[in-house]
Amino acid sequence: MIAADRPDRHSARLLVVEADGTMRDLPRVGLATLFNPGDLVVANDAATLPASLHGTHVPTGEAIEIRLAGWLSLPGPTRFVAIAFGSGDHRTRTEDRLPPPTLAAGHRLRLGPLEGVVERLLDHPRLLELCFSGNRAAVLAGMAQHGRPIQYANVPEPLALWDVWTKIAARPFAFEAPSAGFALDWRTLNAWRRRDVGFATLTHAAGVSSTGDPALDSRLPFDEPYCISERTAAQVARAKLRGSRIIAIGTSVVRALEATVNPDGSVRAGNGIATGRIARDTALRVVDAILTGVHQPGESHFELLRAFADDNLLAKASAALTACGYRAHEFGDSVLLNCSPLLLSMRSAEIVEVHSPLPNQSERWH
Repeated sequence: MIAADRPDRHSARLLVVEADGTMRDLPRVGLATLFNPGDLVVANDAATLPASLHGTHVPTGEAIEIRLAGWLSLPGPTRFVAIAFGSGDHRTRTEDRLPPPTLAAGHRLRLGPLEGVVERLLDHPRLLELCFSGNRAAVLAGMAQHGRPIQYANVPEPLALWDVWTKIAARPFAFEAPSAGFALDWRTLNAWRRRDVGFATLTHAAGVSSTGDPALDSRLPFDEPYCISERTAAQVARAKLRGSRIIAIGTSVVRALEATVNPDGSVRAGNGIATGRIARDTALRVVDAILTGVHQPGESHFELLRAFADDNLLAKASAALTACGYRAHEFGDSVLLNCSPLLLSMRSAEIVEVHSPLPNQSERWH
């Protein structure tokens, strides 16, 4: 069952940061009343995979944990980007985990009922391409039988898979929970419907939030595939046409929508891969506001927030979050950050790119 320190919907908090810099500290249930008729809320409906796999490094017999971190081939999900750790579990801080046994191409890993082979290392001793033996059904069944959700030390009790699924979870696609979606419940969705606030979903393969290594963390987020339906693209187009706001539930939604925007500001339906990094100088052409968790400066999620507000306002918001005792982990409290009209009007259409750990990775998704 869910860890005891996860706040329920009645105790969770929400800091609303308006475009003019004013802030409000609210119970998160107030989310149901904040948007106007015609506004469109977009959420990530990806279900979370049991992406933490413990087992044995066959050449040495030593313990190893593999955390799956990216898809190499969606049509045949037997090959992944993965991060390796040595013995231990989530109760040890990620940055304090032991390194894995020395890895090399061809090494076999026994991970419960699954057997994987290291295809190659990706210019870091803990980052690798991993191929599992068997077909799609066998691999997914092995993950379901043996895998656990990727978990961090802030929640000491082991999480079950359903603990990291949001209320709207559908296709198993994400490696960590699209945790901003924990703020959603059926009562809020029904309230939006009564107020004529639109709701749409997309599917984005939310990746790992921390690797425990500063050099790897600086590469986050990795390339992440997404799928946007024709219906969602049409809903975004209608909202934009009438001048209504687009509110993203989480950084993964921002990344997917901004990756697929056309020159005219419309959103393309279909499958794609988000390779760009959204940061301070990125022009947001689709999203007007984001509901997100509490993030710290230096984290990749916080860097994305710099596209919504200047550093001065973000510093004030961080101070308010600290003063009010907001909880920062994935089961913590929430922030609604509205994009500054000044930033929306002044930014160019430049997209800030980030070097992928996988050369030409985008060619592998199709």
